Amino acid sequence: MSPWGAPILFVKKKDGTMRMCIDYRKLNKVTVRNHYPLPRIDDLFDQLKGARFFSKIDLRSGYHQLRIREEDIQKTAFSRRYGLFEFTVMPFGLTNAPTIFMDLMHRVMRPYLDRFVIVFIDDILIYSRTREDHEGHLRTVLTTLREHRLYAKFSKCDFWLSVVKFLGHVISEQGISVDSEKIRAIIDWKTPESVADIRSFLGLAGYYRRFVQDFSSIAAPMTRPTKKDVRFEWSDECEQAFCELKRRLTSAPVLTLTEPGKILNVYTDASGIGLGRVLT
Repeated sequence: MSPWGAPILFVKKKDGTMRMCIDYRKLNKVTVRNHYPLPRIDDLFDQLKGARFFSKIDLRSGYHQLRIREEDIQKTAFSRRYGLFEFTVMPFGLTNAPTIFMDLMHRVMRPYLDRFVIVFIDDILIYSRTREDHEGHLRTVLTTLREHRLYAKFSKCDFWLSVVKFLGHVISEQGISVDSEKIRAIIDWKTPESVADIRSFLGLAGYYRRFVQDFSSIAAPMTRPTKKDVRFEWSDECEQAFCELKRRLTSAPVLTLTEPGKILNVYTDASGIGLGRVLT
């Protein structure tokens, strides 16, 4: 019998199946945080210059491929009508799950990172300049996964692509652009009615801030109501900023990648409401 017992609910996934979600908030409050860093998305894409062939691998229920230490199994207990059940593998919802899995994948793929592999938690991107290279790179990655007994979900994998969707972006030989399917959620966003709504919108839109020139300045009217001791008021300025960010994201440019070894110049400036920089 475990002294722990988290509540659960079920959420429908994109493929129509149900995902069991466990509310581990009480357990997470007393968990010592693992501060292993998650990589910045922008930094990951910098290495793709010149790549023409892509393959994407999605690990099957990635967290469930890691076993939990025997003495910690009871902490994962969740309650159902007929009693408590416990995980012997790492469940979703634990505060340290993303960082622990990221650490694992970095150790597994370390020889190939920054060469022909990008890893973000359970998503793997293989990229190559030539067809011959890609065949070898793909074989190497698949062999490595097999050696470490890590399993992929074939229906969510894509091979030998010239254009690939990865981490909310579209990647090709020409550069990087926003994924129109992800942008649709921003375009359909209703006018915020609370500070929480503003923060949610800016969090999602901010994921693509590199595609919007002067993002901070445009968003400034929307950030003011989110400050401490400021009464929420959706002004005309907020509405204009809201609509302008939507407009900019629907017409976002394709960003080219820098050539390795090329000399670059950075010019920066800042003010009380925003900052800017130019790379030449």
